Amino acid sequence: MTKSKPTTKVENPDMKKKQELLLDLIAPAALKVDASYVRVGDIYARTLFVYNYPRFLNQNWLAPIINLGRTVDISMHVHPMPTGEVLRKLQRQLTSVQAEMLEREEKGLIRDPVLEAAQRNIENLRDHLQTSEEKMFKFGLYLIIYGKAQNEIDDAENEIRSILESKLVLIKPALYQQTAGFEAALPLGYDMLAMNTQLNTSPLSSALPFVSFDLSSDKGILYGINRHNSSLILFDRFSLENANTVLLGTSGGGKSYAVKLEILRSMMLGNDVIVIDPENEYQYLAEAAGGSFFHVSLTGRDHINPFDLPPVAPNERAEDVLRSNIITVIGLLKVMLGYMSPEEESVLNEAINQTYAARDITPDRKNFEGVTPPLMGDLQTELENMKGGESLALRLQKYTSGVYSGFLNQQSNINLNKQLVIFNIRDMEDELRPVAMYMIINYIWANIRRELKRRILAIDEAWWMLQHEASAAFLFGIVKRARKYFLGVTTISQDIADFMRSDYGQAIISNSSLQMLMKQSPAVIDAIQRTFNLTDEEKFLLLEANVGEGLFFAGTKHVAIKVVASYIEDQIITSDPEQLLKIKKAREEL
Repeated sequence: MTKSKPTTKVENPDMKKKQELLLDLIAPAALKVDASYVRVGDIYARTLFVYNYPRFLNQNWLAPIINLGRTVDISMHVHPMPTGEVLRKLQRQLTSVQAEMLEREEKGLIRDPVLEAAQRNIENLRDHLQTSEEKMFKFGLYLIIYGKAQNEIDDAENEIRSILESKLVLIKPALYQQTAGFEAALPLGYDMLAMNTQLNTSPLSSALPFVSFDLSSDKGILYGINRHNSSLILFDRFSLENANTVLLGTSGGGKSYAVKLEILRSMMLGNDVIVIDPENEYQYLAEAAGGSFFHVSLTGRDHINPFDLPPVAPNERAEDVLRSNIITVIGLLKVMLGYMSPEEESVLNEAINQTYAARDITPDRKNFEGVTPPLMGDLQTELENMKGGESLALRLQKYTSGVYSGFLNQQSNINLNKQLVIFNIRDMEDELRPVAMYMIINYIWANIRRELKRRILAIDEAWWMLQHEASAAFLFGIVKRARKYFLGVTTISQDIADFMRSDYGQAIISNSSLQMLMKQSPAVIDAIQRTFNLTDEEKFLLLEANVGEGLFFAGTKHVAIKVVASYIEDQIITSDPEQLLKIKKAREEL
């Protein structure tokens, strides 16, 4: 048998030099060690360790720290313990407890519940270890908090301490061991601090951070990134009690960007989307997605007749459909004509009934197929011939033969047969925008009732409709009834003050299971905080948010969100004027 020669390790000088250079690159320029912190450059770092746990630990108990609005590094060191050694220790402890219980019994003392509970716990743990249902570990949990000054890490420690102590989890700073604690929390796998607690599998598993407070689900679309823990916010709005969404934020905060991104991704799941676009921000999206784009204006070629009647569904009566549409037309006329006395409302109601009857549209019909609906001019004619209707007819004249006649006094010539439909009202006068939005939403609503399918209706700058009682009530009615027709209404507004002051605005928020708050102005942040029950940290987060950042609410959960898009998506949905000019120039050069 021959012996092999011992091998000597030959170091490559070039490799060693490269390693030293690499270490110089990643190592901090300076490190100051104090009893309660380590200073790395201009940053203060303090290591905390958990030294005591309660009897019971709920799952996800560490989530408040993970989702805390601070920079916190969490390091977990798990050291398996030999089961045989643990069983021997448990047997000695069990023998000691039983001996003490027997001694108390011989002395005639009453039973001790603490000793009985200890006996049961030891026996249960022993049984689980013997059947390999549980294992024992030495567990070290360390947290590093950071700040630009010592008072910042003091505040962070107090905040974390209050959160954990409410769960009976106790922590301490690693006094005079900050270097060891800092190294233990680095991703090196070295437990230099060695402040461990013995835990079995069940309580140990409750500390693992893989069930953090997030909104990731198995289905839905990607809304953005959780800014607290970088997890994906994947959600299906139709999985909640209703699919309505409210999106509030200042101008330029990224509202339209987020909505257009949701539209693109929802269409990939087969959802139909209809958008009311007041600023011509969605035209390129319609072109890219092969959708329909209707330009509703005084001189436009796309028209909607408010007297249109939807088909009568199998479970409906023609009489109810006609009555519902008459109520809707009265609401539209209130927005158009302003205040009406009760007498005028009564006259108007009778005139609308007569206008329909003149086209053979009466409550005793079974359906309205093949019947041409009347026009606004027909209603004016009826009012002119009715006692008490002269004033209403005169006020209506500008919509029938005056400057606004090209807008309302036409038969409908559009359809909603595409997956994406955009109604653009940019060129509509401010006075007519609430009228146009009311009329368009009513037309959409009538078509939605024809067929039950997943749809999203996005209403940009919805605060226009809240300026009038009738249109605000109509919008709220749509939001409240949308769930029955598999519809999700997205209400978008940058004029948050008007939205929050309106009773209907508050009701729309209450009836929307999804809410997104983007960057807010100081003038409305206090009202936002009260309405959404925000913490002070969340309040400041909204004040300091960048474009595309904010808070995402889904039912009772909410997280900080950052909206992210791919390059192709960004080119389609961007609203940045500078970027749009570059895209336009690139398209012209092709």
